[in-house]
Amino acid sequence: MSTPKVAPLADRVVVKPLEEAEQMRGGLYIPDTAKEKPQQGQVVAVGPGRFEKDARVPMDVKPGDKVLYGKYSGTEVTIDGEQLLILRESDVLAVIN
Repeated sequence: MSTPKVAPLADRVVVKPLEEAEQMRGGLYIPDTAKEKPQQGQVVAVGPGRFEKDARVPMDVKPGDKVLYGKYSGTEVTIDGEQLLILRESDVLAVIN
């Protein structure tokens, strides 16, 4: 995976959503518009952290982490033809080991 040319600010995280395998139900093709949005992805960039009481709070996630995030979290962007999601660290629900 190439590093995108984006540097998130504060406590924001850039995530590349992991596509789930194409689903077939009863032999019927499910179009992209009807599929659930992926809720897990790989962190590709993190901001420096937020300020709290004049001190920077370090981020709990790092590039390369596989994470779960809220279903409707963040903002979808396309950078260099790659679909990415920018969200706050607080929208990350868990790190998958």
